[in-house]
Amino acid sequence: MANNPTDLALNQAIADANKAKANSQLDFVSLFGQAYMAKNPSAKMAYLFTKPSEKEITINSSNDQVIAKIRKESKDAIKRTYNVLLTRIDKFGVVNPNMNLDENKGIITVELAGIRNPERVRSFLQATAKLQFFEAYSNDEIINALQPANDALAAYLSGAKEEVKADSSSTATKEKVSDTASLASILGDKKSNPKDTAAAKQADLAKKNPLLSVWMPNITQQGTINEGPVVGYVAKRDTAKLNEYLNLDVVKNKFPSNVRFIYGAENKKDAKNPKAPLFIYAIKTVAGTNDAKLEGDHIVDANDDFNQMNGQPEVSMSMDKTGSRIWKKMTGDNVGRFVTVVLDDRVYSAPRVNDEIAGGRTSISGSFTPEEAKDLANILKTGKLPAPARIVQEQVVGPTLGAESIAAGMNSIIISFVVIFILMMIYYSTGGIIANIALILNLLFTVGILSALHATLTMPGIAGLVLTIGMAVDTNVIIFERIKEELALGKSYELAVSEGYNRSYAPVFDGHITVLITSVILFIFGLGPVLGFATTQILGILLSLFCGILVSRLVTDMRMSKGKHFNYFTKLSSSIFKKAHFKFIEARKYAYVISIVVLIAGVASFFHGFDYGVEFAGGRSYTIKFDNKLEVAQVREGLNKYFGEYPIVKTIGTDKQLNITTAYKIKEQGVAVEKQVQAKLYEGLVKEGYLNAVVTEEQFASSYIQSSQTVLPTISDDLKAGAIKATLFSLIAIFIYIFLRFRKWQYSLGTIIALLHDVCVTLAVFSFFRGKVPFALEIDQHFIAAVLTVIGFSMNDTVIVFDRIREYFRKSPKESKGSVINRAINDTLSRTIMTSLTVFLTILILFIFGGEVTRGFAFAMLIGVVTGTYSSIFVAAPVLVDMDKKDSLKNEVDREAHIENLKAQA
Repeated sequence: MANNPTDLALNQAIADANKAKANSQLDFVSLFGQAYMAKNPSAKMAYLFTKPSEKEITINSSNDQVIAKIRKESKDAIKRTYNVLLTRIDKFGVVNPNMNLDENKGIITVELAGIRNPERVRSFLQATAKLQFFEAYSNDEIINALQPANDALAAYLSGAKEEVKADSSSTATKEKVSDTASLASILGDKKSNPKDTAAAKQADLAKKNPLLSVWMPNITQQGTINEGPVVGYVAKRDTAKLNEYLNLDVVKNKFPSNVRFIYGAENKKDAKNPKAPLFIYAIKTVAGTNDAKLEGDHIVDANDDFNQMNGQPEVSMSMDKTGSRIWKKMTGDNVGRFVTVVLDDRVYSAPRVNDEIAGGRTSISGSFTPEEAKDLANILKTGKLPAPARIVQEQVVGPTLGAESIAAGMNSIIISFVVIFILMMIYYSTGGIIANIALILNLLFTVGILSALHATLTMPGIAGLVLTIGMAVDTNVIIFERIKEELALGKSYELAVSEGYNRSYAPVFDGHITVLITSVILFIFGLGPVLGFATTQILGILLSLFCGILVSRLVTDMRMSKGKHFNYFTKLSSSIFKKAHFKFIEARKYAYVISIVVLIAGVASFFHGFDYGVEFAGGRSYTIKFDNKLEVAQVREGLNKYFGEYPIVKTIGTDKQLNITTAYKIKEQGVAVEKQVQAKLYEGLVKEGYLNAVVTEEQFASSYIQSSQTVLPTISDDLKAGAIKATLFSLIAIFIYIFLRFRKWQYSLGTIIALLHDVCVTLAVFSFFRGKVPFALEIDQHFIAAVLTVIGFSMNDTVIVFDRIREYFRKSPKESKGSVINRAINDTLSRTIMTSLTVFLTILILFIFGGEVTRGFAFAMLIGVVTGTYSSIFVAAPVLVDMDKKDSLKNEVDREAHIENLKAQA
């Protein structure tokens, strides 16, 4: 944007803003403005950005207006960078890539599976987009060379020798040529009788006409040459083969020496159609090179617009003086011919030149939709001023660890499913069949939707599926327990089922909405793999409502219509908790003391410190599998002399697998820096004798490094701030929801106190057991995901109890608060224990069988489930008694009951 990019004050402000970004949560544009004004308090920023092509900034623009324009351009640059990366990744050939754009944070998250060369991906993603303008050959200038090139290639492939010479006559004629008749005949052979052996026909065709078997000439069925710059078509699957043929000298020599064949950009509507062909263009390069006459560096602006004459979408561009001069000559020399706009070696537009274009302003018209015109404008802008794409956070999982993690995750899913399936049958008899049908459908729907969304399978996503299994039966547990209560009151089966479902809707929706709130907040503030967990959890919650209510009721009604019933009692479930008359409220003081003691001890353990993961601490982390057992302290001491500081070394899983985290060169970035850090790590491990000297650096990278992660200081600060915001927003959102739902602040306060209790206990456990357990207890994004999930789950239990408390207040307005709350807790004890047990078992299975990647997450969840169940009974509910000194809860519910009685009488 600047009119003088070399301005010293401008560059000093940029440098100062980069330094400040490491310790600030402000966006870069704001920091740039502050840095510039700090050094130049009386200067007008407009002088730096006024130029003929910039209409929104004038000499009279204020500094705030300039900053607003820069911020707008910055956001546009992020979108344009996203478009370029998306196009590149589509060309990269990765199966099911996943990209997410966070405009507010200026972060693009990319997930690529099956990558065996991370270095290539780093270069690929961070390279600058290349925009070029080429003159183009027309179809009739190239088509005469196809048959000779095809024959030469056939001879070459069959082993025959051919004299190598340039065919300068191949560009001569513009008239219909006789060769097109033979081309049409060859192409007609492709449409042979389907009764013939198709494979034999194709093989024979490919042998006799290898080039024309993959290159479809641009001619009609009658052999007439189609006009235009498109010289042929190729199937997507044949591009590699065609590239191979076109790079052979025997083929090159049949075409003009300055020709270069290039494919057209894929049409969006054909992106998912494997049979849709790509256009082939023949562009003219500068003699002796592959360069274009005009490069994208000279484009200063591009905008989508509508043609004033015909109203069709078009893209307008403006160039600098040099570009304007080149463009004027280029168009003047090609009136009536074609020029091509090429980005990253794909033709996006090939317009016919109608007249010489002067002034550096031009437009590209074609059969664009408004969206395509906008996309093309963005692409052209990226060519003019590429938004630097730099990797601020990276995680690489090697194929061995990846396969082991996926296998462990799938085992967790299978075992969890089997355990919950059996538990439902043991506890709910034939009624468990309903829950299991809902569970199966929930899993199938979740996997199906994730597949439709082209979601990448990651360990956090698998963890989300495991947790979904545990929570999928919650709806049925709540409903079944209510049906059992109605049956115990002597009601008929049909009435008990009806009342059970109707009276369960409120707690079911309350519980799921609270979990959904935390999941959505996690989705908003989370990055990378955590998004996969949040997505899976959100889907699981929504599908749990659908399957647990609609499908379960449908199955139940179908069975009742046949005069049959499901049984919800077994010997175990009919006796356990049946005579529960625990006095929880009377024991609340003891519970308070226990909680206070635990929390004080926990806070004291905070001084022991936390083990911050690389995401929050910043640095480069490597998980390495060694051939022999190594001592952590010894490795840490040995690597100190190479990194200039003590790295963090931890055992992962076994004594032969270590995680090494270093801040060496963490403020530097780029592919070269990544190589240097890894080389330094390799050097230290070899020279200190931890790694066998016969192991090469390439073998070390491919076989010994199981996974690696890089997080720059700026993004680690953002992640920490995001984690704090996510937790606070979750608590605030839940407070508001509970207040709106129950209409009394006591319910909200009791809920928040219980949730804070759960979070503090979980933090205390992670602090106290740091370094005392054989697995990492890191505070990272996965931990935050666990905490938010615990908050949502704990709320699930709490609102079930609260709903029953309010219901009993409505039925027994004269009963004491303590008695009502005790009775509500006792009557919901079975469902509280069952919902907690199903989740606890699935998380325990994930902890045992899920592998090292999710072990810390699972451990946090285990602690959270236990404390969540405890706090729902011994913290949240008792707080209602102590916070409601004026019996306002009973009075308000009495009025609601009175309103209901009036409605009933009416």
